[in-house]
Amino acid sequence: MSRAVGATAEADAVEEARNRAFGALYSRNARAVISRGLKATLGGHWLIMLSGFFEPVLFLLSMGVGMGALVGDVEGPGGAPISYAAYIAPALLAVSAMNGAVYDSTWNVFFKMNFGKLYQGMLYTSLGPLDIALGEIFLALLRGMLYATGFTAVMGVMGLITTPWALLMIPGSVLIAFGFASIGMGITSFMKTFQQMDWITFLMLPMFLFSATFYPLSVYPQAIQWLIQAMPLWHGVELLRQISAGSFTAATPVHVGYYLVMTAVGMLLTTVRLRQLFLK
Repeated sequence: MSRAVGATAEADAVEEARNRAFGALYSRNARAVISRGLKATLGGHWLIMLSGFFEPVLFLLSMGVGMGALVGDVEGPGGAPISYAAYIAPALLAVSAMNGAVYDSTWNVFFKMNFGKLYQGMLYTSLGPLDIALGEIFLALLRGMLYATGFTAVMGVMGLITTPWALLMIPGSVLIAFGFASIGMGITSFMKTFQQMDWITFLMLPMFLFSATFYPLSVYPQAIQWLIQAMPLWHGVELLRQISAGSFTAATPVHVGYYLVMTAVGMLLTTVRLRQLFLK
């Protein structure tokens, strides 16, 4: 009898320890982080957030409409001819999703982590690192969704949406933002100085210029094509370009899978790093 009681007590202790270990990571209260972020944004940062919407619109007007008048029609997904503006618009939407997510998950997180000491304070409460990761990444996704919705509306006004499939560009952009936000926050956790943060901008610029944003991948030598196809933004550009034309291929699930894996790796990295930094 005593052995049975002892075994039961031991099992209860093991179960309690497991629950405590998990509770240290996640308290199911990411909404508290989201609420705090929304109040801070509406309280004074909304102009900064709004400004990010106009960058891809200005690029579309200058490159798509201005230079598009000289370029004429180009070959779109599936081989059908489309206007140059319709060709680059989905790519600029992918860039907008990347920029919004990266800003929120890198520079914003960098200041909160190293100067505001915000996460340390949060982790002194019942919140765990996974709560913080989910909350911050959700805020980045919200920003990406707002940009995507607004930009898609601009495309509609300009007559660049020709199929109902194009509405799927909004959730597609959220998926892109999810991938960049999760991996961006994880990488930022290693950064300690402004000079190190400059590397993020250094990596984003070539992705923007060389991810088939303004011209097709085929213009590059084969070796360069392989390098471009390994970059995350290229997959986002191709995914949204296919969605905008309603032309799907066997590569479409590959693009989606790329971001799902990117998101999973980023979430794991972010959670582990926050725990290592603040729950020693």
